[in-house]
Amino acid sequence: MNTMESLIGLVNRIQRACTVLGDYGGGTGNNAFNSLWEALPTVAVVGGQSSGKSSVLESIVGRDFLPRGSGIVTRRPLVLQLHKTDDGTEEYAEFLHLPKRQFTDFAMVRKEIEDETDRITGKSKQISPVPIHLSIFSPNVVNLTLVDLPGLTKVAVEGQPETIVEDIETMVRTYVDKPNCIILAISPANQDIATSDAIKLAKDVDPTGERTFGVLTKLDLMDKGTNALAVLEGRSYKLQHPWVGIVNRSQADINRNVDMMLARRKEREYFDTSPDYGHLANKMGSEYLAKLLSKHLESVIRTRIPSILSLINKSIEELERELDRMGRPIAVDAGAQLYTILEMCRAFDKIFKEHLDGGRRGGDRIYGVFDNQLPAALKKLPFDRHLSLQSVKRIVSEADGYQPHLIAPEQGYRRLIEGSLGYFRGPAEASVDAVHFVLKELVRKSISETEELKRFPSLQVELAAAANSSLEKFREESKKSVLRLVDMESAYLTADFFRKLPQEIERPVTNQKNQTASTSPATLDQYGDGHFRRIASNVSAYVNMVSDTLRNTIPKACVYCQVRQAKLALLNYFYSQISKREGKQLGQLLDEDPALMDRRLECAKRLELYKKARDEIDAVAWVR
Repeated sequence: MNTMESLIGLVNRIQRACTVLGDYGGGTGNNAFNSLWEALPTVAVVGGQSSGKSSVLESIVGRDFLPRGSGIVTRRPLVLQLHKTDDGTEEYAEFLHLPKRQFTDFAMVRKEIEDETDRITGKSKQISPVPIHLSIFSPNVVNLTLVDLPGLTKVAVEGQPETIVEDIETMVRTYVDKPNCIILAISPANQDIATSDAIKLAKDVDPTGERTFGVLTKLDLMDKGTNALAVLEGRSYKLQHPWVGIVNRSQADINRNVDMMLARRKEREYFDTSPDYGHLANKMGSEYLAKLLSKHLESVIRTRIPSILSLINKSIEELERELDRMGRPIAVDAGAQLYTILEMCRAFDKIFKEHLDGGRRGGDRIYGVFDNQLPAALKKLPFDRHLSLQSVKRIVSEADGYQPHLIAPEQGYRRLIEGSLGYFRGPAEASVDAVHFVLKELVRKSISETEELKRFPSLQVELAAAANSSLEKFREESKKSVLRLVDMESAYLTADFFRKLPQEIERPVTNQKNQTASTSPATLDQYGDGHFRRIASNVSAYVNMVSDTLRNTIPKACVYCQVRQAKLALLNYFYSQISKREGKQLGQLLDEDPALMDRRLECAKRLELYKKARDEIDAVAWVR
């Protein structure tokens, strides 16, 4: 196999593999990946309807195989890959979508193109960017790949959408806009070149003409006494590459099924004997055009190989990173599955602890509960109302019963203090709930940040449920502890606090003769407002002392019962249960998101394609 066959054949194989993976150029492949198709040099055949585009392709192939008719006949891109075989071998065709079937009857090739087009677009006159891949093996062709695009049109006909003109031009542009695309612009010679749809489009996307080959068809149908030398010699419109004239089969020849090989001979005779084009005969005709394009395509491929290799290597690195991020497929062995689950749980637990210990954000919110929410809640407790003068009088009086207190109303004090301390239960429980909420949020956040878990939504749900169940148990234990702290303050009052308070005692009054006098109402206010205000003040002082104590001990209980336990035993119950499960149950936990599985499979196939392409390119001697 010579170098040209190696280069073009290599590109053909890569293009077919790309199409299978949904990467077929035209800006319609999977945008999540670099398009390898668009990096490969291609020859796009562009022309208006009735420009003779189909006839040019059939002349190059030497076979009558394309659908014919009025309106838009080509409704899907046709990637036509020509493979030259040894003389005397039988011609046949293969479709990418029918890899095991060889067509030797080219009338059946035409029908299959029509059927495959309808399979995607239906019987309507819609167009589709999904290409049809057709490979033709023949001794009468050169190694060449062409992409036949729908013919440009100016008006939508019956049965076509109103946007068909713009839709076709958009599709064609997505191919010819690419710098690796060689444009084969086909124009009929019996129309003014200035009105050519193909030349107009080519000039727009390739103003220097470096990528454009001009083809002039229907030279034999020009008015008598006229010729197209001004165009063919580059005087009317100059391109970087020479114009090529083509003489296709006439409609009468097509109707009579004139053999394509005979048509080629008649074309050569036309140019050889033409008084107008005889001096250009060796650079005219479909055979010359095919050889010219094949040689140029091989040259362009050779030039672009370094950039193609660079893209392939970059894509391989990106795909391998993506596969590492998504994780490799899970083993079916139960032991391996259990090991995988435990490894992911450890990764989650590590991130959760980092949040608590300050390595990640979030744990500081627990300190905010103790430093802000708890003190604020304690300050808002309704002690002013509970220790109001009227309330104190009432509670003390109820505590005294039928006999008023003699010196200090101890029972009244106890009732006032116990009633006040009951208010601390609310902030205590609220602190526990607030810490519980933060821990639950950190569980959710840690699960979302554990990359290994993202593949397995079922495991995420079960892990979250198990962690939250443990947190709920820790919360219940924590509530018992903080309420126990409040109850302990109520169960035993600190007597020393009251012993240090100024005592209300009945002091006798003496006269100037040092004789004891009876106590007057003015000197003793045992049951007056001042007496009850002092009681309220004393109780308030004691409650404040208890408040300061609880402000320090409630956080300790929360941390010990909730935070510490979450760090030590958040997943203990989950571990005990998961070890008892059988393989099928473990497999259900490792049931990945279908979209992720599809993406991994696509990445793996694409990676295999790129590695194979790289190896094939490296194997070609001319890379050195």
